[in-house]
Amino acid sequence: MTKVAIILGSTRPGRNGEAVARWVYDLASKRTDAEFELVDIATYNLPHLDEAIPPAMGQYANDHTKEWAAKIAEFDAYIFVTPEYNHSTSGALKNAIDYLYGEWNNKAAGFVSYGSLGGARAVEHLRLIMAELQVATVRAQVALSLHTDFENYSVFKPAAMHDDALNTVLDQTVAWGRALETLRK
Repeated sequence: MTKVAIILGSTRPGRNGEAVARWVYDLASKRTDAEFELVDIATYNLPHLDEAIPPAMGQYANDHTKEWAAKIAEFDAYIFVTPEYNHSTSGALKNAIDYLYGEWNNKAAGFVSYGSLGGARAVEHLRLIMAELQVATVRAQVALSLHTDFENYSVFKPAAMHDDALNTVLDQTVAWGRALETLRK
């Protein structure tokens, strides 16, 4: 069965992403077309990239990198839950992505973002990064506004319309993850 990681891409104390990722996971876990797992980058305690050899070589020296690589390699596709900080994704998520190369290749990714403009600029940056890692990104995305989908900018209360948008992201991500399977063999 297709395995999809829902990657929580913020490590910030009091982060809004935790509620968003839980919402994504709760909706996804009702599906029967794939297995979903919530992967919180904060639990991996990755320091600023500290591998001497480029990730494309796949020769990891540090235990934290090996643990992270093993987790990411388990999946066929990813849903990135990302905040928008300074018109981009979080530094912590970019760092976590940069640790690896081959583990990402020939897989699919969808995006759920949040921010003042729905996190759209963070996703645009992630799409460029994913292209370099040979990850096919799906067209649909969920863009959550801090102004309308969070009470007082901190309590997550998504508009009902986002459930349909999220299901479209999940549909596309699962389909593409499955379709790319032949390239991963």
